[in-house]
Amino acid sequence: MGHHRGQHTLGHRPTDGPIGGDGILAGVIALVTAGAGFLLAVLWFDLMFDVQVLGHHEVELPDETLAAIAGYYRRVTTTARPMNRLIAAVMVGTLAAIVVEIVNGDIPRWAAWVSLALAAAPVMLAALHTVPSAVRLGAREDTVARQSALARSICREHLLCLASITALLALQLSHA
Repeated sequence: MGHHRGQHTLGHRPTDGPIGGDGILAGVIALVTAGAGFLLAVLWFDLMFDVQVLGHHEVELPDETLAAIAGYYRRVTTTARPMNRLIAAVMVGTLAAIVVEIVNGDIPRWAAWVSLALAAAPVMLAALHTVPSAVRLGAREDTVARQSALARSICREHLLCLASITALLALQLSHA
């Protein structure tokens, strides 16, 4: 008994959703994994600066540490325009590709919805808190104690985002 396009058997995922075609499945998963990979790379660079807060238990971080972290965030959030917009575009594109997976049934429904949660949580955290905190830290207008709190908060948030985006990438690759 042959397998025909549009038919599916137990264990085979359909490839003729609203967008249709076998190549679309691979293309959409590739977009999600490429987006997740790019975001992991961005997080890696951010964390190279963020981890300087680790090991400092005093309320105020040393000025040398704050200057390095704040200088980095001033550059990537403010003075790098328009290139810093690429990160937001990749975030939106990754979320859109996951929505296509949901609509098209490219991967099991549970995996697509978990993927959306794993991507949306760090994107929302970044938009609502991490980026505004990084802009504020980059300006260096707050007290040293407030700047220190911002730097620590950014580090914690980036570590959470790293875990979420890594899980997203693993989940997507397991269905590629």
